[in-house]
Amino acid sequence: MFGRRGTSDQPVQSPAARPPAALPARDDKAGPQAALSGPAPGTLAVAPPVILRGANDSAGPSDPAPAPEGREDFHSIKVSVFNALVETVDLSRLAQLDPETGRDEIRDIVAEIMTLKNVVMSIAEQEQLLTDICNDIFGYGPLEPLLARDDIADIMVNGATRVFIEVGGKIQRTNIRFRDNTQLMNICQRIVSKVGRRVDESSPICDARLADGSRVNVIAPPLAIDGPTLTIRKFRRDKLKLEDLVRFGSITPEGARILAIIGRARCNVIVSGGTGSGKTTLLNCLTAYIDQDERVITCEDAAELQLQQQHVVRLETRPPNLEGHGQVTMRDLVRNCLRMRPERIIVGEVRGPEAFDLLMAMNTGHDGSMGTVHSNSPRECLSRLESLITIGGFNLPAKTLREMIASSIDVIVQAERLRDGSRRITNITEVVGTEGDVIITQDLLTYQVDGEDERGQIKGRHAGTGIMRPIFWDRARYFNLERELAEALDRIQV
Repeated sequence: MFGRRGTSDQPVQSPAARPPAALPARDDKAGPQAALSGPAPGTLAVAPPVILRGANDSAGPSDPAPAPEGREDFHSIKVSVFNALVETVDLSRLAQLDPETGRDEIRDIVAEIMTLKNVVMSIAEQEQLLTDICNDIFGYGPLEPLLARDDIADIMVNGATRVFIEVGGKIQRTNIRFRDNTQLMNICQRIVSKVGRRVDESSPICDARLADGSRVNVIAPPLAIDGPTLTIRKFRRDKLKLEDLVRFGSITPEGARILAIIGRARCNVIVSGGTGSGKTTLLNCLTAYIDQDERVITCEDAAELQLQQQHVVRLETRPPNLEGHGQVTMRDLVRNCLRMRPERIIVGEVRGPEAFDLLMAMNTGHDGSMGTVHSNSPRECLSRLESLITIGGFNLPAKTLREMIASSIDVIVQAERLRDGSRRITNITEVVGTEGDVIITQDLLTYQVDGEDERGQIKGRHAGTGIMRPIFWDRARYFNLERELAEALDRIQV
């Protein structure tokens, strides 16, 4: 039997006849469709893990054995077997089964197809072939082994034959590939349809998310010239905490204590940083210090935040339909939040006129609200907020606008991705107020780069700036946190 544990690496023999199957075949051809029956007794062999390598990495002892005539031949066999499977059964009916039952059904059909085609494969290769086909029918095809790995931060698919991943801050090319652009497009449509969205020639750009909150972007032909382009920003299954950031060297223990106090003291926080700097991860870490009895409302383009509190309302924007109606923007969500009795409002990413509504909420009793902004420094963050509000059509004098920003935001936390791929919290900056038309800020903690080691890794240290009594001191004292804040500030000066 195909993939049976304990058999030798010999050609797969045709299975014995079995009772009629519950699933109908696609047509009345003789041959493989006769194998559509219940699974035979026995234990299935476990498929070996898929191990990826970078484009320049050599094969190691842990890499899976190649097919008898090379990896390219294995891919051709897989395409041939899958095409025969498509002609044999109705895959849409098969996909309605649970994965375990469906895998047993597919195992028998594939075994007979391989017998008819005189295909010779080892047990490991048979199991890999079966896993790939089941992933294509029940999951996300070749992406499944990548989505299962927690060390991958990004998956970038540039057409059917080029798949890249980011591991440890570095981009690597993998040996993963799709049968063709049609298979890739089908998987893209399967992903976006689960959140009620679509991607096709009439709507070739789509933002979506996976069930675990991973961010997905699809851009399809004709805009993507070389085939559908899929980008997935993965979320870790084990949610990071500030203690993990300390272990990674992103922040010192004393800096982490200051961030925890900022979260517990209900300071209004903006997390600033460039693309891939870890803003959403840092925002998730800060939300861990929200009390369980607070009502929190989140607004996002694609629901990524993973709050652990029991009283959380999650809102998500909606694109327009085919007729161009029904769009719900981020600003619509933020404005509606004010009617939902929130205690904290968290905006996943501020990128438009919703910046004005978030600042108004921060300034009208919703202390402890948070958001993220794309910018490269705390000063640039303030300028970007001003620009977003101006672009949104709010005709306010510059002085009035800056006074509103200064009175709304308490702290800016700057995250940065360094050239070696590591991520650091480079600034904890307090917004003091205004002096004339200028917003005054002061750094509590900064990251200073000292150079790099022999491996090219950045060496640096977090250092205090000598500020011992920040502006939010009174707020910390209100929550009985002033002693803990004083100790943390004292330690970062050392």
